[in-house]
Amino acid sequence: MKAETAALALAAAREAAAAAAEVILHYWKRGVDVEIKGDATPVTIADREAEQAIRKLLRAALPEAAIYGEEYGLDGARDGLLWLVDPLDGTKSFVRRTPFFSTQIALMDRGELVLGVSSAPVYGETMWASAGGGAWFEGERVRVADTFDMKQASLSIGNVKTLTGDARWAALGALIRDSNRIRGYGDFCHYHLLARGSLDLVIESDVNILDVAALAAIVREAGGTFTDLAGQPPTLETTSVLAGTVAIHRQALRRLAV
Repeated sequence: MKAETAALALAAAREAAAAAAEVILHYWKRGVDVEIKGDATPVTIADREAEQAIRKLLRAALPEAAIYGEEYGLDGARDGLLWLVDPLDGTKSFVRRTPFFSTQIALMDRGELVLGVSSAPVYGETMWASAGGGAWFEGERVRVADTFDMKQASLSIGNVKTLTGDARWAALGALIRDSNRIRGYGDFCHYHLLARGSLDLVIESDVNILDVAALAAIVREAGGTFTDLAGQPPTLETTSVLAGTVAIHRQALRRLAV
């Protein structure tokens, strides 16, 4: 991707995230009705209107790119420029009045993540990154910590329901015992903390690529490693996450390979 196109795309993604934030905050203040989708997950008017606002701005800025969104599916081909959009990641938190939800916008270029924007309007954080341009938090460039010893590492786990029935569950328990501390920040929050150097490892076994694509771009540009639990880079089929500082990720991947 040309530099000018990349700059245009990042500006559009940030503008789209800000537009989604306006929609989300509007409904956060007044409350919404909740519907249950076919996959048994909740959806609200805030999800749908936020995605509509995002799509409008992304199409105007980069009309040649396809868009794959949580609420309205795929518009265009998957093999070129492809926007990945989750307008309200954490709808369950949103409807229960918990501020741990966000807007996630990423761009893939022929399967490679090239930028990401993660906006948590009620929590008050926005992070973004572009390939080769670093990771940024509210205008300040951020980096992961330089933690290399598991005994000093802070871990956070998110959605790990399927992992409880996996052979790796015992390995995760041993990893936790050998770490400095364990938390469960979840959603966007633990990835933001990782990219800012406040956390050293994130583990999740039940995610969708739309949940984590932007966060993967951010963590990578912050100097971290972001793969699935098998050590593979993110793809449209990704369903798990192992993200951390380079050294801690390497140790965790080895120990979870059972």
